Amino acid sequence: MCGIAGIFDLRERRDVDRDVLRAMNQVQFHRGPDEDGLHVEPGAGLAHRRLSIIDLSSGQQPMFSADGNLCVVYNGEIYNFGELTETLRRRGYQFRTRCDTEVILYAWQEWGEDCVRHFRGMFAFALLDRRAQSLFLARDRFGIKPLFYSILADGHCLFGSELKVLKAHAGLPRKLEPRSVEDYFALGYIPEPRTIYRDVYKLRPGHTLTLRRGEPVPAQREYWDIPFEPGSPMTEAELQGELVERLAEAVRIRMVAEVPLGAFLSGGVDSSAVVAMMASQQADPVNTCAIGFDVQQYDEVAYARQVAERYRTNHHERTVSSDDFALLDGLADLYDEPYADSSALPTYRVCQLAREQVTVALSGDGGDENFAGYRRYRWHMNEERLRARLPQGLRSGLFGTLGRLYPKADWAPRIFRAKTTFEGLARNSVAAYLHSVSLSSTAQRGAMFSDALKRELQGYSVQSVFDEHAARCPSDDPLSLIQYLDMKTYLVGDILTKVDRASMAHSLEVRVPFLDHPFAEWVSSLPPSQKLRGGEGKYLLKKSLESHLPRDILYRPKMGFGVPLGNWFRGPLKQRLRQALLEGGLADSGLFDAAYLERLVREHQSGLREHSAPLWSLLMFQAAVKDDDFGLQP
Repeated sequence: MCGIAGIFDLRERRDVDRDVLRAMNQVQFHRGPDEDGLHVEPGAGLAHRRLSIIDLSSGQQPMFSADGNLCVVYNGEIYNFGELTETLRRRGYQFRTRCDTEVILYAWQEWGEDCVRHFRGMFAFALLDRRAQSLFLARDRFGIKPLFYSILADGHCLFGSELKVLKAHAGLPRKLEPRSVEDYFALGYIPEPRTIYRDVYKLRPGHTLTLRRGEPVPAQREYWDIPFEPGSPMTEAELQGELVERLAEAVRIRMVAEVPLGAFLSGGVDSSAVVAMMASQQADPVNTCAIGFDVQQYDEVAYARQVAERYRTNHHERTVSSDDFALLDGLADLYDEPYADSSALPTYRVCQLAREQVTVALSGDGGDENFAGYRRYRWHMNEERLRARLPQGLRSGLFGTLGRLYPKADWAPRIFRAKTTFEGLARNSVAAYLHSVSLSSTAQRGAMFSDALKRELQGYSVQSVFDEHAARCPSDDPLSLIQYLDMKTYLVGDILTKVDRASMAHSLEVRVPFLDHPFAEWVSSLPPSQKLRGGEGKYLLKKSLESHLPRDILYRPKMGFGVPLGNWFRGPLKQRLRQALLEGGLADSGLFDAAYLERLVREHQSGLREHSAPLWSLLMFQAAVKDDDFGLQP
């Protein structure tokens, strides 16, 4: 696990400033504290920070091919590098190291741009082909590893593992992208490929980007997508056996490391499944880490203990205070752009705890998206059955009117929030799902945004992000569709971003077995009824694990990784919230309606309404962009 950075001249072979490249690399020191490397030549510069995991004595980067033509910098792990090494040796390639970085070089020589199709793992890399005068950028299938890039007006391309790497270059344009503001306040993150800045992008998961000197427009190509192709008929017992076998194999190949290795253990189904598979494949106790909370409704540590005791793991726990908001000032620096998932706070703490014990940790991320584990899937499918019975025109008129008339009740349990249900039923499937996952409604954002920002948006809505992905979904099944939407938006933009930044802040590598692409492809081929059945998400996964995990781990209600924002904003963060939102800052930015911000704060702090989600989004936005001048005036 590492950090990469670079500069490539698309026009000619102008000199690259070594000091600038070194500064870009240094801001991501946390991603690779063990070593750094730099290569500069006319027209190109590549930089690398290394966190040593495999082949500790060699494998330094940037790494060159034997003939000196190719140079690569790489972040990630290719788990089938041993098999690929043997394949490439049989084809005449000679290896000088035992690391997966060298495999990339010779895989490129053998297969060109198709090399990525042979890699099984998580990766983001840049490969310089000196003879072809080209730079090849690639990102893994699910986007586990990040990769940012921008092409400057002077013809230079910048790239790096984090946005802060590009921001270290004085020539980077830092002008607001209005569409990203709309996306962020709807979703709580900025979905691929955009960033908060115009002309700065994230390379999409499962994509490559080829830049050739003399060609100003780079060639972007998708090399993989989740297929959702129906598999061969099997009995449920056969499916259960194959699931455990495939999951165990996905875990096993992620246990190769020359440094201490362990796992996160929340006490939920997914992390517990990973620990169970690890324990079955090693003689020594598994190192496990869990975070507890001093508020019972957020605390799952007792469930984590059950699994730790069952498998006799080397278990470590830490309790996080409900007033643990000391990280707020650091979150903006960690994520570089607005990011509003408050579970970033406990995620940071569990990564901090894990790094005290291990250098590599396995996680259960991706289980909910693969197996339809989120509660919102159940709610959506219930609504979908009603949508299927009534024509769109009737639903829009009837439920649209009810949605406008029914009072808002954010404080109530979901079953009593009829306003949200009516609003969802009035929409088509994609719009309804977006409505269910949004932190704020279209109407709320309309009230929040200033007239100047709305003019800049020119009618743009986050709906277009979901519509674009829905149009490309390879399945017409309604459950598969919303799983696909989550994989393209929430999984990469929120979950994987959160874990990557929180873990790398502590120089911790996190591996994700549920996002092993052969495993995920197989899961996508399962009938939807094996994922969600009778209101039970992860149906097949839970049935398959009944002999491996206690029943109250498998079938208890899902809790999540929450923090008490509502109480913070009425108590210890009350004044800070007012200062950030109302006293200068956002109120004077020209982006927002100042009266609406004041209303949000007043209603929440008086207890009249629960506005934790939009207030947190605003607070995180202010922290991330406070040093930028976006040029909008009221």
